[in-house]
Amino acid sequence: MRSENWRPSASIKVLRKRALVLQKIRLFFAQRDVLEVDTPILSHASVTDEHLHSFSTQFKHPFSPQTSILYLQTSPEFAMKRLLSAGSGPIYQIGKSFRNEEAGRFHNPEFTMLEWYRPGFTHLQLMTEIDELMQLVLDCDLAERVTYQDIFKQHLGCCPLTASLSDIKTLANQHGYDELTANENNKDTLLMLLFSQHVEPQIGQVRPCFVMDFPASQAALAKISSTNPLVAERFELYFKGIELANGFHELTDGPEQLKRFEQDNTKRQNMGLDIMPIDSNFIAAINFGLPACSGVALGVDRLLMLALHCSEIDQVIAFENSRA
Repeated sequence: MRSENWRPSASIKVLRKRALVLQKIRLFFAQRDVLEVDTPILSHASVTDEHLHSFSTQFKHPFSPQTSILYLQTSPEFAMKRLLSAGSGPIYQIGKSFRNEEAGRFHNPEFTMLEWYRPGFTHLQLMTEIDELMQLVLDCDLAERVTYQDIFKQHLGCCPLTASLSDIKTLANQHGYDELTANENNKDTLLMLLFSQHVEPQIGQVRPCFVMDFPASQAALAKISSTNPLVAERFELYFKGIELANGFHELTDGPEQLKRFEQDNTKRQNMGLDIMPIDSNFIAAINFGLPACSGVALGVDRLLMLALHCSEIDQVIAFENSRA
C-alpha cells in the first residue's frame, strides 16, 4: 500500500491563513519600531532547566579531527539577550525552537516561537502589549490578570508560597497522585503538576488570562519581586485551555544568573540527568550590561490553533513530526 505520509498535516487552506497571521504579527511589530532579528538555531551551550530536554548533534570541523557537540535551541532567549547587551534596542524573532520528549495535542518537538524583548518595560507593561497582539490576532476581549497565589488557593485551597513540601504532597495525594509523590521531593515539580492539571483547565476560558507572580523558586530568568521575596516577576498567559506565553521582568544580575544555572545543574545531577554546559557568552553579555527589560516567549503554533479554530497542533503546521 502506498504511504500517504508525503501529504502535509495541515491543509493548504490553513497554511495560507497561517501566512496571513504571520504577516499581521510582523506588521504589529513594524508599526512599533521593533527590530526583527535572526539568531542561530545551533549553540555550543543549552538550557540548564531540569524540565527542558535539548536535542544535540555533532559538528565535524573540516580542518580538525575534533568534533563539537552542538545543541538545538529550546528558545532564542540567550542569543537575543546578547543582542540587547550589544545595544540592539527592542527586538523580536519568529523562528524554530526544539524540545525533546514533547509531543501531543499541543506539542511538536519542532515548533515556531515568537519571542520579543522591550528595554525599559516592566513585565506589567509588556503584558499590556501582549494583550494588544492577542486582540489583533484573535479578536478576543481584554485579558484578565490574576496572581499565581490567588488562583492556586481558589482552585486547590492551599497557599503555594507558604505550604511545605509535606503539605503539597498531602494535597497531591488527595488528588490521586500517590505513586508520583512517593519518590518526589521537589516541591516545584508537584506544584507544576497540580497547577497544570487542576488550575490551567479552569482559567482563561472566556477571555485570555495572565497568571502573575510565580513562586520565587520558579523564577528561571526573572527578577525576584522587590516588594515580596516569595514571588518572581514572571507571568504566563492562558486561553481556552492552552498555555500560550511565558514572560519575565528579566534578571540583569550576571552572578545571580550563573548561580541559578549552577543550582539547576545540581538538581539535574540529583535527578540522574546530564549536566548541561552553561552558556558563558550569555553570562558575559549580562555582565557587560543587559539593559533593564522585559521579554516573552509565545508559541506561534498554539496561537494559530486558536486563530484558525483548530483542535490539534498538527492541523496548523505543514508536516508534524511523524511526517517530517
